[in-house]
Amino acid sequence: MRSGGAIWALGAMSGTSLDGVDAAMLLTDGERILEFGPTAFRPYSSTEQATIRAALGLWPGDDGVTAAAEVVEAAHADLLSRFSGADIVGFHGQTLAHDPRGRGTHQAGDGALLARVLGLPVIWDFRSADVALGGQGAPLVPFFHFACARHIGADQPLAILNLGGVGNITWIDPRQSAPENHGALLAFDTGPANAPLNDLMQARTGQPIDPQGETAQAGRVDEDRIASFLAHPWFHKMPPKSLDRNDFHAALDMGNLGLEDAAATLTAAAAAAVARGAEHFPVPVTRVLVTGGGRHNARMMAELSARLRADVEAVEAAGLDGDMLEAQAFAFLAVRVARGMATSGPATTGVGALVGGGQISRPD
Repeated sequence: MRSGGAIWALGAMSGTSLDGVDAAMLLTDGERILEFGPTAFRPYSSTEQATIRAALGLWPGDDGVTAAAEVVEAAHADLLSRFSGADIVGFHGQTLAHDPRGRGTHQAGDGALLARVLGLPVIWDFRSADVALGGQGAPLVPFFHFACARHIGADQPLAILNLGGVGNITWIDPRQSAPENHGALLAFDTGPANAPLNDLMQARTGQPIDPQGETAQAGRVDEDRIASFLAHPWFHKMPPKSLDRNDFHAALDMGNLGLEDAAATLTAAAAAAVARGAEHFPVPVTRVLVTGGGRHNARMMAELSARLRADVEAVEAAGLDGDMLEAQAFAFLAVRVARGMATSGPATTGVGALVGGGQISRPD
């Protein structure tokens, strides 16, 4: 790998929505985004999804973890081998469990195996070092979000909101010269996002998502349930803070609500959690850019617009790719790890000092 200048990195992300693997190329020196490259998506089959879903909440050595890891590794090898021209690979793996104040964090998938298969250096296990040093291990994308804000020419504080299975938000002051600077970033998980809605749709309809929010559009929000949800102790915690996919499972039990009303209420809950989180911003923002699958949900975007005092729009409005932003982020972070640069800090994960996480596995 060339040192110093910009290199092509290939990043991969498999999120808590369990839809599949995103992969994206990025030309970067670990500080700036020089060029966005090719992207691709490889969906998980229903059988693969079921294998991974069965391992959610499990830890290394538990029954079912090896099978899930094999699915993750095979899917990534299949997708990443279609790319050419990369100098390095950033491999996030599939999060099965996240308990930073307890057992730690667990992402399934062996980066050393991928390095041998792909014949390239693979940076992986991005979260463990941060957790070991007292951080939350999440969210990890804020340093990349800072680079994105600078890349699009932002000159005032703004927020980038990722709505995957769990929601996370990054408050950014692009007037700072680097993400490590005091006051440049604040990041945290906002609460559950698509995961409870996806689980509802899977359980009641056999479909994995609510396409474009059509089911939620037909329902009415139970605001009493939203108020009860916002009383959860999570919302009284100061950021940085992070969640496991299933942390709000009991708090978001829709009980006897019909499908449409349940979908509308879960969608509104995700937006209400973001609005509550925005109260922690160092200064208010007038623009929120939304990435992740949630931006395709028209009811979700409408709820965000109604509950936030800011312009809410998909990141595509700023020339970014909301389907690939996290894959691009792990390409960016891979270069930072390889070059000994920080990938998280006190304002993004709550770790005591700047941390450069990640293992480096080489083909040999």
